[in-house]
Amino acid sequence: MEVYRISRDKYAKALTASGVANRWNYDQEWVIYTACNRALSTLELVVHRSAIKPAFNYQVMVISIPDEPRFITEITGKDLPANWQHIESYPRLQKIGSDWYTGNRSLVLKVPSAVLPSESNYMINTKHPDYKKVKLLRLESFFWDERLL
Repeated sequence: MEVYRISRDKYAKALTASGVANRWNYDQEWVIYTACNRALSTLELVVHRSAIKPAFNYQVMVISIPDEPRFITEITGKDLPANWQHIESYPRLQKIGSDWYTGNRSLVLKVPSAVLPSESNYMINTKHPDYKKVKLLRLESFFWDERLL
């Protein structure tokens, strides 16, 4: 299965995680956030960055992950609190993600996107024993349409 991540050119050449806390992980948990398609990856980047700098070059990272069920743990809307899309739910969502990460339950955590809940984001656990199955297939140039900014 292919998933997508948009990164500044200088960070797009390798599959690395920052270890910084986000919606589904605590600090020092090494996950790579990806999206099910290029459009969602674009929206996720826009909503998570307060200042997109179009002067920088960006790349779409096309990443291959195994799509067999044993590699993916899925969290659905019914598994989440009613207000899960709001920032006050971060602690509960981080706990869900951290339990998955520290328990080494699977290589990938599939979650609904807070921006478009009918679409999915995929977190990749870079410390999982099956991480070697994740491949950066290619980079694609990314153009920032100024109407997004």
